[in-house]
Amino acid sequence: MTTTSEVLSISDCRADVVGSMLRPIALLEARQRWQQGELHTSDYKQVEDRAVDEAIDLQQRCGMDIVTDGEMRRMFFTGVVTDALEGIELTAGQTTTWHGEEGSGDPLSIQLPVAVTGRLRRRRSLASEEFSYARARATQHLKVTLPSQLMLSYFWSPERSIGAYLDPFALFADAAEIIHAEARELAALGCRYIQIDAPELITVADPTQAHYFASQGIDPERMLEEGIELINACADVPGVRFAMHLCRGNNHGRWLAEGGYEAISRRVFTRAENIDAFALEYDSPRAGGFEALSDVPDDKAVILGLVSTKSPAIEGAAELADRIAGAARYFPREQMAVSTQCGFASEQSGNPIDTMVQEAKLRLVADVAHKELSG
Repeated sequence: MTTTSEVLSISDCRADVVGSMLRPIALLEARQRWQQGELHTSDYKQVEDRAVDEAIDLQQRCGMDIVTDGEMRRMFFTGVVTDALEGIELTAGQTTTWHGEEGSGDPLSIQLPVAVTGRLRRRRSLASEEFSYARARATQHLKVTLPSQLMLSYFWSPERSIGAYLDPFALFADAAEIIHAEARELAALGCRYIQIDAPELITVADPTQAHYFASQGIDPERMLEEGIELINACADVPGVRFAMHLCRGNNHGRWLAEGGYEAISRRVFTRAENIDAFALEYDSPRAGGFEALSDVPDDKAVILGLVSTKSPAIEGAAELADRIAGAARYFPREQMAVSTQCGFASEQSGNPIDTMVQEAKLRLVADVAHKELSG
């Protein structure tokens, strides 16, 4: 484990992890009983604790250099805001369209189960609870994930949110203050690695998603200008390694957007000055080529998300080695790490894979990272 005076380097983080792990059935059942008032909070927390213990043990025995608590205490990966703030309700929100892989069926419209209905106020710190518990159990370096404040763009509703915020960017600014406070609090507790999940930044590369945001009164260009400045400010915490995770949506094995990083790379990679590493989804042709990596500044690291959490098919080690070699044409190999392309359960029901596949993919990440990038 790191001490409070150390800052992680890329050599500490070759086999990295995005965040969420598949939730055990016992946890999902206990959460439902707790929400219905049938299970005391103390009993429910014991079930959560066991799920965290199992998630950490899984990652460590697979050989990961970085572990998380599996986001076991969250309903969604955005739980730091959606589960822990006032002003966001479990209620019918906006509808988004999700796509499966070729031949897996028609696009699926999903109504989001949360919406901003009032001014944001922090009820409690979910991230601090996560870190404080996991810190005592992890022997590897521990990462905590925080959502970008721009993720609230999906929870913004011109009908429901306007009474609290006339401008969605005022909402994002309030969220940024809360997320920055979470990051500072985590640092004070000894956390030295924080990941900011910002999938919305790459989804705007897809004209369909850009149109979606514009239809909600959210200017995609402002997201790539003011939004990046807000994210960068959240990562202004001395002594902490910050990663920014960019993906194109992850919901029951489906994706939300497509398009290469070149559409945003010069603005995002160069203006996010406080970000130390970019965790980039690269498991599918939807992500485009590696050419955009040449826009990543020389003092940053890149975490290649080469292993899919969407599909049960297990990638070959030789294939991943070839992909790393391809990326190294545009960015220094010694500044790379490897991870899955996203979490295994961005929302609590998870992707359509089983626990054996999850373990095999984590082992693959660790084996390839240590063979191809260490030394």
